[in-house]
Amino acid sequence: MSNALRALFEFLFKYRPLVFAKGELALGAPWPVLAIVVLGAAAIAPAVLSYRRSQGKTTPRDRMVLRALRVAALAVLVLCLARPILLLSEAVPRRNYVGLLLDDSRSMRIGDRGDRRRADFVRDSMLGDRGSVIASLRRRFQVRTFAFGGETHVLESSDTLAFAQRESRLTDAMEQARQSLDAVPLSALVVVSDGADNTRAPLADELVALRGKEIPVFTVGVGAERFGRDVEISRVDAAREVLAGSALAVDISVRQTGFRGATLPLLVEDERRVIAHGEVSFTRDGDAQQVRVGVPLTQPGLHVLTVRVAPQPHEQVAENNAQPLLVRVRGGREKILYVEGEPRYELRFVRAAVDADSNVQLVTLLRTADQKFLRLSVDDGNELAAGFPVSRAELFKYRAVVLGSVEASFFTRDQLQMLADFAAVRGGGVLFLGGRRAFGEGGYAGTPLADAMPVVIEGTALPDSLTFLADLRATLTPAGLSHSATQLGDAAAPAERWRALPAVTTVNRIRRLKPGAVTLVSGATPPDGRAGAPGETVRGYVQPILAYQRYGRGFTAALPIQDSWTWKMDASIAVDDRMFETFWRQLLRWISSESPGRVQAELAPDQVNKGRAVEVHAVVTDSNYQRLNDAPVVAHVEAPSGAVRDVPMEWVVDRDGEYRGAFTPDELGAHTVRVEAHAGTALRAADTVVVRVADLDDEFVGAEMRGDLLRRIADETGGRFYTPATVGRLADDIALTKRGVTVVNRLDLWDMPAVFLLLIGLLGAEWTYRKARRLA
Repeated sequence: MSNALRALFEFLFKYRPLVFAKGELALGAPWPVLAIVVLGAAAIAPAVLSYRRSQGKTTPRDRMVLRALRVAALAVLVLCLARPILLLSEAVPRRNYVGLLLDDSRSMRIGDRGDRRRADFVRDSMLGDRGSVIASLRRRFQVRTFAFGGETHVLESSDTLAFAQRESRLTDAMEQARQSLDAVPLSALVVVSDGADNTRAPLADELVALRGKEIPVFTVGVGAERFGRDVEISRVDAAREVLAGSALAVDISVRQTGFRGATLPLLVEDERRVIAHGEVSFTRDGDAQQVRVGVPLTQPGLHVLTVRVAPQPHEQVAENNAQPLLVRVRGGREKILYVEGEPRYELRFVRAAVDADSNVQLVTLLRTADQKFLRLSVDDGNELAAGFPVSRAELFKYRAVVLGSVEASFFTRDQLQMLADFAAVRGGGVLFLGGRRAFGEGGYAGTPLADAMPVVIEGTALPDSLTFLADLRATLTPAGLSHSATQLGDAAAPAERWRALPAVTTVNRIRRLKPGAVTLVSGATPPDGRAGAPGETVRGYVQPILAYQRYGRGFTAALPIQDSWTWKMDASIAVDDRMFETFWRQLLRWISSESPGRVQAELAPDQVNKGRAVEVHAVVTDSNYQRLNDAPVVAHVEAPSGAVRDVPMEWVVDRDGEYRGAFTPDELGAHTVRVEAHAGTALRAADTVVVRVADLDDEFVGAEMRGDLLRRIADETGGRFYTPATVGRLADDIALTKRGVTVVNRLDLWDMPAVFLLLIGLLGAEWTYRKARRLA
């Protein structure tokens, strides 16, 4: 309701709409209601009878209209004699408490109210010496004031408000204020904030508690709900751990207002050094654009990357133009199992591509003849001595599996199921290569691996003479443009680089993908190419060259071509071109990058402000990657100073294999958390994660006033939402909450201007009607 309508309502009906909403209607006449009814009937009856007897010049319609107007006027008079009143419970002055919560965080320094900051409203309008909101509250209530941000404390003096806290834990603040005032008659809580809330606990839980206690929360929103001009990096997502030499795919969400049609550069920095860049274009105001940038990481260790957009002219908030990203680059070698069913060039060139890579160990099992195998890059003479692994423990020690041109009948049913479980249960990556004994041509339809593959396997195995053959030229899809597996070194324009590659061939007819699969590289037959089985020609043939899907804890990928080595040996490829080597090194890193160990530890969050609690989560499994319950698990936390403390991890009894613990770091810098699972006194397995403690600017992400959140808090607790323009009614509204010590007031309604105007209107209408009809 606008201010003008509100003023008009109050003029006509004496009281504000909220008074009618909170009050109860009653009659205040000293005599019984029956006597009033009888008196009304006695007054109305003569008027009705007089018009029935009076004929004269009047028509039946005239008499009906005049009778109705006269009866309505008399009814209004009778109602006034009954003295209608409003029974209103109102807080007894100075007998009840109000908790006033003031946002003391850094976002309150934002100047989005002309030349005034949000903090200026709190100091001047809320806490000023004269005419302030707190002064009106103190005339009616005992007021206890709290300042909140990352911590909540009682505010003894407004001079201590610094608006310097780096978090706004709004939910925690309401909970602490409610508990602090639990022993006194509490009328309401008042929250003065821009609505920022960095609390990880669900807001709904606290609102349920407030409703259960019947404590209304009145919220005062400070700041603009929409900035006029601002760019914000609202979210940055990437793997928290990668193998050295990998290209990290960083997904960035950029939100803006006032920059429609602009294209801005995105920078990724490592220790103030730019290591990757991209750009973001905005088509409409208020849109959030998603951008993926590939970031090369070669040096092992902890890297604090910064994703940044340079501050723009006249931007209202510059602190939200950058977001930190914590990435741990691990050294060592990833052990990958490559199973090949026949000697072929693909195997030779793939092994040559990664032979000099110190971070990839490509253990190979090559079938050279029936029941004869060649083992390459094994650790000792016992590894793969009996052929393909027959136990889960033996297979699951690898980080990824590559299946070449090998038919399904080479494996037992249990081995096929183990391969599917390698992705679904162990969480590893499985890559399926093309070949005459692969996919549908290899008889995989109807096997457990058919369910795991990202492509649909149809048909039965085909003899070599009927094998399908197609030429394919590669094209990057939008999803593959910045994917880590498709980054070709220093190529400035990866899409053009892929299109320039020579055509490859496939003997595997892939008709469609699974619903959840994603194509990274698509292939199409060039105009002078071929596609089809012998005697068949397929025009415009298209199929994926590289696709993947999530499968259980891990994922599977398909590369259904038989000669990717053409990208190395074709006459159009320069001798010193390293594209083929780069592609295969990135591909093998990708399929092994997400494979967890037997202990998988995570931190929530992995970057915090000093003094903020960190939750440690861990999943513990045995050698078969079956989840272990009630195992001895402990987290060793090493601070930057070298101090070490042990954090016990408790089993989450309703979740198999999951353990939780928490600690509060008290030093700035990187804290190393090593989670160990034991079997008796022996170490079973371990995982290491890192949390960074720093002065973060999360407070400025989503820094516009969150009116929806504040309105929800008020609506769900029975309070009201205000802006600086409407907050003057706050004290009067809280007095009507019926909370604490109250008194019932009787407010007369019979003398409302609306009643007088209604009576004058009815009598005037009767007189006007008579004049118009010449009946007077």
